[in-house]
Amino acid sequence: MKVIIVGGGIGGLAAAAAFHQRGMQVEVLERAAAFTEVGAGLTVQPNGLRALDVLGLGDPLRAHGLADPLVGVRNSRGGWLIRNDVATLRRTFGASVLIPRTTLIDLLKAAVPAESLRPATEVHSVRPDGTVHHSGGVSEADLVVGADGVNSVTRRSLWPHLPGPSYVGYTTWRFMAPPHPVEGSVETWGSGERFGQVPMADGRVYCYVIANAPAGTHIGLDELRRRFTGWHRPIPALLESVSGQAALQHDTYELPALPTYVSDNAAVLGDAAHAMTPNLGQGACQALEDAVTLAHTVNRLGLRAGLQEYDRLRRPRTQQIVRLSRQVGAPGHWTSAPLVALRNTVFPRLPKSLLTRSLGPTLTWTI
Repeated sequence: MKVIIVGGGIGGLAAAAAFHQRGMQVEVLERAAAFTEVGAGLTVQPNGLRALDVLGLGDPLRAHGLADPLVGVRNSRGGWLIRNDVATLRRTFGASVLIPRTTLIDLLKAAVPAESLRPATEVHSVRPDGTVHHSGGVSEADLVVGADGVNSVTRRSLWPHLPGPSYVGYTTWRFMAPPHPVEGSVETWGSGERFGQVPMADGRVYCYVIANAPAGTHIGLDELRRRFTGWHRPIPALLESVSGQAALQHDTYELPALPTYVSDNAAVLGDAAHAMTPNLGQGACQALEDAVTLAHTVNRLGLRAGLQEYDRLRRPRTQQIVRLSRQVGAPGHWTSAPLVALRNTVFPRLPKSLLTRSLGPTLTWTI
């Protein structure tokens, strides 16, 4: 069986590795000139690590250093809104791994034959029968997998009348700060603004900023520093420590629920199927789950039955996580003063076990 994969990011390379592992011929078409990843840090949570275990890549990734779960959420003055029982979370779900995104890309790429990788190949359209039109000509396969992101050409080709991604109302910056002492993985909520810090094994700090803004709004690092001047330590120092070129800004989009992830001899996975907000940190993990599940079901049941089983297993789960991610982040973007005050009063009184119960269905996945 030949499998063409459109998109050479985390989901696409994971799918290529999974199908290759099962003895199938793979071809990965990537628009960029090289197989790499634009971004800063990436937390691979326990469910994502179990997906990588299926590929034999979980332990090589764990060797880069384990990361603790989220310590909690503070308000802008530093008071705790949510204080997690980190030991219980670690014991219940296992550890995560925090790495530069390029580390995972390189690991996945090494699991795919070099001759299967076709960079600088822009896909123009995909047909349900397995035909792919691209800048290098036309390719045919038994199965086409669209792993080409939130603005997926594969999805638009297969379902041209379905709605596309929608802007959720906030934009996100990500950057790596130089080594700085921090207390662990902490997120801070203000009024329509959030700041996250995650320490890396090498001492650097992966940071992200999420703020309400109209779509397409460019906000520079100087403006971010001004906005967060009065926030608790070490947020101002982290923002001061990074250059403007190192901060990447992307508007945040979510994909409305698709009625199916498969069409004849084609399927979509990752952001092409279920783009979600970053509030649960599950985007890459769900793409990894998708990839190994798709290869597993097709290999076990054959093409058509395997695709239907993939859709049955993955669509309800991922669409539930899309909804949960949106809900989890919503209180951090409230701008009404009474609502923010209510949040800051009520959240510290919530039981610590609430997070453990809410994360259980997401983090305990197995194939």
